[in-house]
Amino acid sequence: MIETERLILRHWRASDRAPFAALNAAAKVCEFLPKRLGREELDALADRIAGHFEERGFGLYAVERQDTGAFIGFTGLAVPRFEAPFMPAVEIGWRLAHAHWGQGFATEAARAALAHAFGPLDLENIVSFTVPANMRSRAVMEKIGMQHDPADDFDHPLLPPGDPLRRHVLYRINRDEVA
Repeated sequence: MIETERLILRHWRASDRAPFAALNAAAKVCEFLPKRLGREELDALADRIAGHFEERGFGLYAVERQDTGAFIGFTGLAVPRFEAPFMPAVEIGWRLAHAHWGQGFATEAARAALAHAFGPLDLENIVSFTVPANMRSRAVMEKIGMQHDPADDFDHPLLPPGDPLRRHVLYRINRDEVA
């Protein structure tokens, strides 16, 4: 468990699955994802997230507001499940319910996950990626100190040629770059 000023990053509970499904059903939340996942697919994703913790010792944490105890999404670390020029790598990512956007929660949680990556986990570098148009996620990447080099941008190998979400921007940060 990781605590911040306003959030708790913790392992997932069975009670998180319904709000997780609700946030993944929201059009705004899924705008830059290839498709909206159904409940069965989301439950399988939650199972993979739990397995990632067991296999690697880190993963995507459920994010809970300290003031309300509400599950608002996830933030954390994962090893991407595809090959790309920047692999092997550990990715930092997040997805929050729309009602919690614009309040600094994604940045706060991502900073905590990054501190955990470079502290207790002793990782050397972290990447993050998204489609070029996802300016909100790109802003979080920049706020946590990640850098973008257009030469690193790539076509996501799990998306077919011609898919409007195939092109991705890559951001990076090394442990020695964290202020």
